[in-house]
Amino acid sequence: MDLEYNPDIPLLFPAPLIDRLVAHCRKNLEINSQSNNNIERKAYGLLAGRQSGTAIEICRCFPLLQNARSREPFKSRMDLLMANHAIVSETPLDHRGWVADPEELMEKIHQCHSENIYLLGTYHMHRVAWSHDPIRDTPTKIDAVLAKQSRMLMVIVSMVNPASPIIRAFYEGITSQEYPIIYR
Repeated sequence: MDLEYNPDIPLLFPAPLIDRLVAHCRKNLEINSQSNNNIERKAYGLLAGRQSGTAIEICRCFPLLQNARSREPFKSRMDLLMANHAIVSETPLDHRGWVADPEELMEKIHQCHSENIYLLGTYHMHRVAWSHDPIRDTPTKIDAVLAKQSRMLMVIVSMVNPASPIIRAFYEGITSQEYPIIYR
């Protein structure tokens, strides 16, 4: 299913899937703060679903567990993208970004096929407030570069305040192309 931006088509996001997505983010924050391991203090995943009348229904949330970011050829490409487009933050550039492990990604795509649903997009969390962006609930420049021409959703989970996460969805990571979310 190829998405095209249409702000009149909302995303139907069931509460149990929102809970799963937020739990994934919180778990990664907790585990990594306990171990003082700043490298993987992030959460990424996939969202799948289908067209449901005049809405897009999110049917599955697949947390990604294997980051191929440190392996070649992914490392060199991501290092270059980060150097050219990322804003300096608390996490070193060579530890930022996520590259889905190809085997894990194919496993999730096969699951989508077997359930007759489509891969609609990705989600990831932002956890560090920036002086120019204290809430961090929108895609960054590097997010938009990575999502360019993907024809997919990018869901941002702001965990700057983990007690009150903010979830927003954007077409191809373009801040002016936000999809309304209806929580069910």
